Amino acid sequence: MDRNELHQDIITAAVRIGLLFVLLWVCFQIVRPFIVLIVWGAIIATALYPLHQFLTTRWNGAHKRSAVVITLIALAVVIVPSYLLGGSLIDTAQTIGTELEDGSFEIPPPADSVAEWPLIGEKLHSQWSAASNNIEDFTRRHEETIKNISGQMLKAAAAAFTATLGFVFSIIIAGVLLNFAEGCRDSLLRLFGKITPNNAESLVRNSAATVQSVAKGILGTAFIQSTLCTLGMVVVGVPGVGLWAILCLLLAIAQLPPILVLFPVALYVFKVEPAWIAWIFLIYSILASGSDTVLKPMLLGRGVELPMLVILIGALGGMILAGIVGLFTGAVFLAVLYQLYMRWIEDDLTRD
Repeated sequence: MDRNELHQDIITAAVRIGLLFVLLWVCFQIVRPFIVLIVWGAIIATALYPLHQFLTTRWNGAHKRSAVVITLIALAVVIVPSYLLGGSLIDTAQTIGTELEDGSFEIPPPADSVAEWPLIGEKLHSQWSAASNNIEDFTRRHEETIKNISGQMLKAAAAAFTATLGFVFSIIIAGVLLNFAEGCRDSLLRLFGKITPNNAESLVRNSAATVQSVAKGILGTAFIQSTLCTLGMVVVGVPGVGLWAILCLLLAIAQLPPILVLFPVALYVFKVEPAWIAWIFLIYSILASGSDTVLKPMLLGRGVELPMLVILIGALGGMILAGIVGLFTGAVFLAVLYQLYMRWIEDDLTRD
């Protein structure tokens, strides 16, 4: 090959590579608004794949029917509680607004024991008493603060609505992926086979098992925790239980104890219920909040050929880096790296 032909080949290769990068960049810009939805759809599909396999087997290979049924159930699980909670919050806001307009809105006076609470007791008792004595004057004096709080609440409500809508689309994407589950699995096997031909099967299997393990160990534990907390609040008749339940669920997913929400609720119960009921509720709340210490070791890491510590560190580190979606992506990336590292070590030992 002479110099001119070499230069021509280099220029041709450079043009091809440049066009490839341009094509990839344009495609990325097109797909970018949907990346989070697609990732969540893949996570949901992977977590529900064992159920899809079970139903497909029971229905003699009717994988499309299984995917449709799972999708409809998942949509109902998301949409129905969101609709009920949203309707409850709107009704509550309308009721408060009507009572404020006609002057019938009342705030019960605080108990004297509130003033004895550490750090915030005296100030809280003073402000609470002022609001109880004259709500109109209190509202007028704190108009800017109330506006700011109302604005933040509206932004939070809009963000919650957007997140719910995005989750609905992710579930639909998950249903499509479940319908083509075998084809998706074959594509992943080919992709991992390009990277590490001898380990493609184990990487795909353990990656899927890691997502399912995190779903059971972290989200499953959070769901059970929030359910236990919600049942306690329902039994004692705590108002606005739907809002507190969502806060408990969010704290549990973030690996924070739900007692951060339940303790203020318990103080309210002490004010409105007999002492023995309040003490039972407080003890129950502490036990429900700490139930993850028993549930997480039982659920996290089951069915995965990896140490539970690797999955837990990957999930928590991923969550810190990328939010809730990082729970899954972080665990998968660390699991893949751990498997490649262990395979490398085993190959070196085999050569020796």
